Amino acid sequence: MARDVLLTRTGFEKLKRELEHLKTVERPAIAEAIREAKSHGDLRENAAYHEAKLKQSRLEGRIADLQRVLETAKIVERPETGQNVAHLGSRVRLLIEEFDEEIEVTLVGSFEADPKKDLVSITSPLGSALVGAEPGLEIEVDAPAGICRYKVLEVVDPETGDGPSSS
Repeated sequence: MARDVLLTRTGFEKLKRELEHLKTVERPAIAEAIREAKSHGDLRENAAYHEAKLKQSRLEGRIADLQRVLETAKIVERPETGQNVAHLGSRVRLLIEEFDEEIEVTLVGSFEADPKKDLVSITSPLGSALVGAEPGLEIEVDAPAGICRYKVLEVVDPETGDGPSSS
């Protein structure tokens, strides 16, 4: 049996929209590009045809990945108890103690993770250290660059926006 992929409700809906877009917009556009390229004759030396076929292959791979993830996804809802406790879907405001700098991250499943957008996987060193954390807790994360120390300033419920601050 395939391993479940943990997703937030928002992440699940985003992936469903992406899959629908790929199937209804991108797939027909690539099929049309292939038809157009075929009309130019000899396929052995037709760069447009080969490029369109490559795009089609990548697109079909992405569609297959998304279908597999959506079929096995487990949507994790916020527990009723422990509103100030970080878990999948929580937005967490942190103080990076070494630099006295504040950041805000959202805890997500590994398939949704995107550090550039401050979406941190709960399986990453920082994400796993934050799961179960409450405001005021100081954590240490063993990162590739060495030990990083953080202080949890706030845990925000993404659906209600609730989350009292603590410094």
